[in-house]
Amino acid sequence: MVHGLERKQIGPMETLEFRQEMAAAKHPSRFLAQNMSDGTLRALGVLTALFQGNCDYAPSLVGIEEPETAMHPAASAALREALTRASTHTQVIVTSHSPDLLDDPDLSTDSLLAVISEGGETRIAPLDEASRSMMREHLFSAGELLRLNQLAPDATVLALQSQSQADLFGEYQP
Repeated sequence: MVHGLERKQIGPMETLEFRQEMAAAKHPSRFLAQNMSDGTLRALGVLTALFQGNCDYAPSLVGIEEPETAMHPAASAALREALTRASTHTQVIVTSHSPDLLDDPDLSTDSLLAVISEGGETRIAPLDEASRSMMREHLFSAGELLRLNQLAPDATVLALQSQSQADLFGEYQP
């Protein structure tokens, strides 16, 4: 229902003014940012991060942690579409615990990494073959697998990671 926004100067400060359609109103109502929901403001921030730049410049990487925070679950499909569209011109990295955000049967298994925490150590790897197979055959979406606690990292890749440890502040140690 938000149809626009603009920067508004209030004394020495600036804010945003949103225009929103209201039932039976002849003209859109105007609301300052402080009167908008956290979800609306967060969505604006996510969209700004994804689509910043212009036709000559776009950032090479945008990272967003839990972009669905404070948004209604029904907005997940629109959020996913924005993330996908932005990824055509910028590398987008997203962390999320939201099955709703992953509920897309066409989501590529190559675009997902799974995380596991064992013994106080967090590790990340591509999806295991069982997860990939279920998604490729459209038996389950990534979101459904996450709800079932069946979205897992590839054990082979995790084993290879255990064989070598990178020294972040020195040379690589095999």
